[in-house]
Amino acid sequence: MPCRACLSGEDLDWLGGRSVGLALDLTTSVAVRAPGAQPPEGAAGGGGAGSWAEEVWAFLRRRLPGAGPRPPAVTVRSDAPAASGLSSSTALIVALFRAFAEVAAPDAPLSARTLAQWAYEFEFGYFNGGGMDHLAVIAGGLLLLDGRTSGLPEIVGRVDFPDDWGVVVLDSATKKDTGDHIRTVRAQLAAGDARLAAYRERADAASGAVWEAVHRRDPAALGAAMGEAHAAMRDLQGMSTPLLEELREVALRSAGLPLKLSGAGGGGALVGVCPAAEAEEVAGRLRRALGAAHPRARVIVTRAAAGLAPELAGAPAP
Repeated sequence: MPCRACLSGEDLDWLGGRSVGLALDLTTSVAVRAPGAQPPEGAAGGGGAGSWAEEVWAFLRRRLPGAGPRPPAVTVRSDAPAASGLSSSTALIVALFRAFAEVAAPDAPLSARTLAQWAYEFEFGYFNGGGMDHLAVIAGGLLLLDGRTSGLPEIVGRVDFPDDWGVVVLDSATKKDTGDHIRTVRAQLAAGDARLAAYRERADAASGAVWEAVHRRDPAALGAAMGEAHAAMRDLQGMSTPLLEELREVALRSAGLPLKLSGAGGGGALVGVCPAAEAEEVAGRLRRALGAAHPRARVIVTRAAAGLAPELAGAPAP
């Protein structure tokens, strides 16, 4: 499963408003192993799935009568940096649902809509968040979503990201705390917080500008719109940190690359878009500029991902 970069609209998938998610070709896979088999060299065994394997299997047992008492052993591989705001945990959960459902009900494969709905319901029980990530990693491409206060957002539009655009990810190596963030924002929502209302308005407008910039194939306009989305996150909701702002300044100064924080929670990764033919050169300049001052930061060059089921964008909402 691909991971997801949010180009605009953090939290709007459950607050209401437009958000834009892009599936990235930094994938997480789950393969069921034969009984007694060891994981291949370089791959993680069941521990790579943490406690999620047990929890996902328990969720499926309540819905699929063919599921036995214990989950099968799995091998997990992942290219995505963990706890970085790129939905690596959602990619793992969706991959577990898909692999386990094939074991429990091999003759009745889950539809893309059911896969998204069940993965969303499962993760909502832990984090009380939205469904942008689940739709993005399954449908792939670039999604424009209209948020809902409960349930999955509505997919308003889906397009393939331009082939000649690359994505540069700057992983700050600082972890997020998404659970605490969501609790804080839900308290703001309940209190009718004016700054939250202002954030929703600015972020929704930025999402519209991001979507239009991609349709016009205008990378400069896309960078500006992503910058506006980042400014709304930082100035109105305190989602950024001094380190992330310093990394943004380094990227702009050294490589001319505007970056936006992907996801909430006070840490994680920044993402930027540039011509694919120039992405490695841009990344090299950025790595040299980071140098000894930021030894833990990692620069990753990737592209948009097609996704498992692009047809999900045309499916009716449940």
